[in-house]
Parts: sequence; C-alpha cells; structure tokens
Amino acid sequence: MPKKKGFEEERPEETPLPDESTVLCIVEKLLGGDHFLAKCVDGNTRTTRIPGKFRKKVWIKEGDVVLVAPWDTQPDKKGDMVYKYRSDEVKKLVDMGLLPPELLEGTA
Repeated sequence: MPKKKGFEEERPEETPLPDESTVLCIVEKLLGGDHFLAKCVDGNTRTTRIPGKFRKKVWIKEGDVVLVAPWDTQPDKKGDMVYKYRSDEVKKLVDMGLLPPELLEGTA
C-alpha cells in the first residue's frame, strides 16, 4: 500500500511585507472559533479572524507574528489574517526594521 504524502504548506516565493493595506501583528491571546487578539505595530489591538482558506492549514499560537489586513468598516478594531511568518522570516523583519524587537520581548 503506498504511503500518504504529508501536507506541504504552500509558501510564496518571497516573504510578503506589510504595505498600506496590511500591518504586522503579534498574537496575544487565542479566543477560539478561529479568532484571536493581535497586538499590532501601529499600536492597536485587533480582534483577528482566520479566513477559510487558512483554517486547518495554518495553526496559530500565542507569540506568532502574522500579517493582518484591517477591515474597511472597523479598521482599528478588527482584521483578517493574511500570512503567518516563520521564525527565520521574523528575524529578517527585525533586521529590516519593520518589526520592533521590544514588541517581541513583550510576548516571551
């Protein structure tokens, strides 16, 4: 009987960087039901949800760095997760100056 292939996570060739429509955030607290609180670089704490295309494919835990797209209707309070950064990508973001190291130390 052939072996099942493991799940291979689809990753873009280049790491997505924040632009005018997205913001870097760190997961503070899991709320359940595919929602979590995220402390963002712009100073806001947003209730963020995981869209359907990421459910059961990307697992989130406290302290993870994610890219969030704020909602049009409540941009300071809610948003959707766009991307979850791996640890090597987080180091690159800190080196580039996009993610303050003080924000990471607050979650450890």
